[in-house]
Amino acid sequence: MAAPDVLVVGDVMLDVSVDAPALARGGDVNGRVRIRPGGAGGNAAVWAARAGARVRLVGRVGDDVPGSIVRRTLEARGVEAALETDADVATGTMLVVAEADERSMVSDPGANARLRTEDLPAELDATCVLVSGYLLFHQGSEPAARAALDRARAKRVAVDTASWSLLEAYGPDRFLDAVAPADLLLANEREAEILSGARGEEAARRLGDRFASIVLKLGANGAVAVEGDAAGRVDPVETSAVDATGAGDAFDGALMAALATGASLQEAAGRACLAGSEAVSHEGPWPPP
Repeated sequence: MAAPDVLVVGDVMLDVSVDAPALARGGDVNGRVRIRPGGAGGNAAVWAARAGARVRLVGRVGDDVPGSIVRRTLEARGVEAALETDADVATGTMLVVAEADERSMVSDPGANARLRTEDLPAELDATCVLVSGYLLFHQGSEPAARAALDRARAKRVAVDTASWSLLEAYGPDRFLDAVAPADLLLANEREAEILSGARGEEAARRLGDRFASIVLKLGANGAVAVEGDAAGRVDPVETSAVDATGAGDAFDGALMAALATGASLQEAAGRACLAGSEAVSHEGPWPPP
């Protein structure tokens, strides 16, 4: 197979969101329930394809209806879904419950946590490779995540820190050791603080001792791109926020697509901020069809 512009190794999920004014304890209540594909890897892959990149997604799903839905919808969005099928466990599922002003999430990684090194090609050949940190945080998929970084043959090898709470539990030193082959770190401000002990641009500069390039995602405040001794601030794109789910994944996908076309890190971060602002302006983690 021809090498893609962007190769993503990551998690794919079926998201179930519930929005209700108040959940009845032991009773029924009317609300809104939505089911849609998701997962950090799947989201980033779709946004990279939206930006015009040729994208391949490596992951694992169950031999079930959700797995079929995820595979078909990814391919309909222009993503080559190189997904192994697991006959023993279900496709990963995320439950998001919004009640009044609070949001609770329950994640069942399912087949994602069983991604194996055998599921990966001997070499991950692409212009840019992105590995989701979520895979490191599960014992079953951690060896595959490490192998993906070791086997990457790309101009840019990026890893996203994925979750500050899971990162904290996994351990910052352990994480930095695991992702040593990566040359580009993607993290939000809290994740960067856990890894470096500093905040903002200082966190990015400290992490520059471990990575050739860093992009610090600041949400509504834009981003910071650090490459070598050069650090540049990327202005945010103003928008009306509707749903922040998957905005960081949209950022990652657009960034990798831009880097694959030869854009500078600063320019790519600008395009990523634009994608992030678009992602929060509508419901759901994927761009409108």
